[in-house]
Amino acid sequence: MPSRYVYVGMPEEVLFETESTHSRAEIAAYLRSVADRLDDDGSVSLRAGEESLEMQVPGNLTFEVKAERETSSGASADELSLEFELEWDEGADGGDARGGELSIE
Repeated sequence: MPSRYVYVGMPEEVLFETESTHSRAEIAAYLRSVADRLDDDGSVSLRAGEESLEMQVPGNLTFEVKAERETSSGASADELSLEFELEWDEGADGGDARGGELSIE
């Protein structure tokens, strides 16, 4: 008899979301801009069309890096993704959540 697992986590509220196609150079510029804001005071402004959001990123937070392959059951090719996620508790200055040294080359 197969087992079924149901994940019940905290509800998620999407505060800002955008998705569009860009060149690698354009995406690198976006990432550099975020890195500069993190190096500065942690204030990050996100804007796309009429949508905008201001966030204050704390000094300590969790950094998740994930590479995935989404397999296709049809004739289309598999989809690969590389995700970078910054996560912290609202109102806190983050914790010391270290999962080993990360190297991105």
